[in-house]
Order: sequence, then C-alpha cells, then structure tokens
Amino acid sequence: MTQKHQLDPRDIIARSEGPSYQELLDREPVPAPDSLRDDTVPYLGSGNLSFDRYLSRDFHEREVQKLWPKTWLMVCRESQLPNAGDYFSYEITRYNILVVRSPSGALRGFHNSCRHRGRTLKRGSGNATELRCPYHSFAWDLDGAFKGAPCMWDFKHIDSADFGLPEVKVDTWGGWVFINMDLDATPLLEHMGIVPEHFARWEIEQRYVSLHVEKVIACNWKAGSEAFIESYHAIQTHPQILVYSGIDNSQYDVWGDNVSRTITTMGVVNPSHTSVYSEQDCIDTILGSSALIGNTDEKQEIEQGRSARERIAEISYDDFNKQWGRDIRGEATHSEVMDSILYLVFPNFMPWGGYLPTLTYRHRPNGDDHESCIMDIYILTHFPEGSPRPADAPTVRLAIDEPFSKATEMGEALGRIFDQDGANLPQVQRGMKASKTGEAVLANYQEIRIRHFHQTIDKYLDA
Repeated sequence: MTQKHQLDPRDIIARSEGPSYQELLDREPVPAPDSLRDDTVPYLGSGNLSFDRYLSRDFHEREVQKLWPKTWLMVCRESQLPNAGDYFSYEITRYNILVVRSPSGALRGFHNSCRHRGRTLKRGSGNATELRCPYHSFAWDLDGAFKGAPCMWDFKHIDSADFGLPEVKVDTWGGWVFINMDLDATPLLEHMGIVPEHFARWEIEQRYVSLHVEKVIACNWKAGSEAFIESYHAIQTHPQILVYSGIDNSQYDVWGDNVSRTITTMGVVNPSHTSVYSEQDCIDTILGSSALIGNTDEKQEIEQGRSARERIAEISYDDFNKQWGRDIRGEATHSEVMDSILYLVFPNFMPWGGYLPTLTYRHRPNGDDHESCIMDIYILTHFPEGSPRPADAPTVRLAIDEPFSKATEMGEALGRIFDQDGANLPQVQRGMKASKTGEAVLANYQEIRIRHFHQTIDKYLDA
C-alpha cells in the first residue's frame, strides 16, 4: 500500500452533526454492555490501495499459497453434522477439506484426496460409515485411519499405520465449524480475539439457519467483502434506508489483526437528511420495509416526547420475546434489537451481533477464479432454550447472472438491498481495470476497516 499523506490521528475522529452511536447509548433505559461501549479506532495511515490486489493473478496465487492454508476458515453450521458419519466437503480455491463427525462425536477434518491416486473421496454433504474412494476402493475409517484396499498384496511398501488421511485443525464457536490447514496455527479462540466475549450474551449457538443464500458475483472476493465492512456506500447505493438509518454516524472499530466492527444505528434519520425526513417518516418506513426488525401493519403514531427509535424498539421486544422464550426488555438495549452490529473475523467470517435475527456473510473465491467470488448470506434466528431446534433452511444457490431477489425467501426489502450491492460489485471489478491511476483512495475513518483488512492480508503474504 502506498503512503502519500500523513494526518494527525485526531483528524479521523470527526463525525457528522447529530447524535453519535455512543450518545444514543447514553439515552438507553438499559445500561449498554461494555462491548458496545468499546469505541476503539487507531490511525492506520492514509495510503492508497493498488488495484493489482484485486486484478493480479500473481496476487491471487500468493493468497492461495500463504493466506487460505494458514488461517481459520468458517465451513458450515454444526447443525449440518449432527450424527456420526455426517460429512461436509468444503472448498477454497484449490483446497478441498472433508469435515466428518466421528463415532466418538468429535469433528475431524481431512484433506479430501485419496492417498492412492488422488481422487476426491466425498462431494457435497451426506452420511457414511467409512471414507471409501469410488475409484479403486481404498478405504479409511471416520477417524482417518487406513482400513485397506483390494489386492493389498501388491502394496507391501505401504505402512498401513502410517497411511492415514492427512488432517487439518477443526474447532467450533457459536454453532459454527471452522478449519485451519496449518497444524501449527494459533487456537481459534485466540484468533477471534474479543469476539467470543462480545457475543456471549447473544447466544449465537442457540439459533437455527432461517435463510441461507449462496450467490456467485463477478468480482474479486476482497471487493465483495469490502462492500459490507463500511456503511459509507449506503448514502448513494441504498437511498431508501436513509430515512431510518444513521449512516453518516456509523461507528467503526478495530482490534488487533483479526477483528473489526461497524455499528450503524436504525430507527433514526440519517444526520444529513433530517431536513428531508421526519421521525414519523422514519417509523412508517422501517416498519414497512425491514426484514429483521419486528413489524406491524398498524399505523404507529409517535407520542409527544418519544422518538421513533424508542417506539421501534418496543415493537421489536414484543416480536423477539417469542424467539427467546422470555421478556428481554430488562437485558437488551434498543441497539441490540434493531441496529446493524457487524463484525469481521479475518479473513472472511462476518457475523452480526444482537438479539434480533442476525445476518452472517462470507466471501470466498469462486473456485480458482480470482475475478469472481461466492457470497454466502445466512440469517440465524434464536429459538427458546429447551424447545426443539427448528430445521435449517435449505441453501438457495444463485448463478452469476441471477439477482439476489430471485431468492424470494429473503423478502423484498433485503432482496432489494443486496441487488443494489450486487449491481455495484461487477462494475467495481470492471472499473478497476479501466482505472488510469490504478489505485483506490480510502477515507480515514469510514473505510478504516478496509485498510485494516489489507494490512492483515499483507502480514500473511509477507510472512
């Protein structure tokens, strides 16, 4: 990254007029948890980003060799592997990892390649009593130990005790399964930093997948990720949400190398649009358009001395109490039942926090193609403790030329927002190729997470 300008770190803390996120927390009837009070923003420089990071095949090759096999990667939900013998095949660029539930109940991960002639052992997901190659019938048990093959008299040079499937590290957090191909990697919880502590109150493991959409997008995986780690783009790209979203005063935080966060408030008019929209406009619009916040068909008049944010929170409590099996008014802040609280755990795991049904995003290269990516969108919905876990929703897969809104399961409002993002991203990839300067110029505060993201990438590639 080129460094052309240096600013005083104090210059990046300036915000728009209107209440900041922290000032809105000061008005909460329930004390905000320390995690939301943590407003951590260092100065990370003002250098530009070369577009080669997105366009260069050589850069992609460096990621294949030094990033993807060296970091923790989200694979799937644990609920996809409930029983002994359940397996899930995870692909990232040229790598294919098979995660298996062993008879002991432990999750094991193996490179999904037969040690005889290399054929893929399993595709997709399913259940098996063993891992037998469909080509020549070499077989391993669910713990990866070699069982044998036809005509073993012709393989006397094989030491069966040393012919197990090569393993990868497997760990879980919050109901998610992660793998790391580097057997010397730091533990998952260490990699995640403050995230487990921040999320403890939101019970991410006590949720089922109420939506999963997987779509191919014509852009580099990093360009796709970056569209969701800043809210600045919403001013132009999502104008319909400015009536109920405080985009200008979004809070951005970074911790260590691996974790960052954006918090964007809901139930407030965007600070630069307060002369355009009223508080009544705010509540009327959000209750008719948000897919995540509790809604009602009834007209909601704002009482004297009350705000749209307060009234929307009350409606949300009523809706989410059913999902939690208890009244959460005394523990959940307004922020936690309506705001966008979006984390990134490097390199590509993006969970929302809060008591509402939470989104999770992931972007990864589309196979070995560095100019397209696969975006996953999950919605995790809480269910009361002690009640049966609802079945996860089936995955909806969309091709490169299909809009997000084709997945009608996500609803009209979310479909429209993701279609707006989806319209930008292929043109970002095209525009980078057309650029005369060959560089992106980043905001010091509102795009600090992008700078942080690339600085961590460089630490892997330069290791």
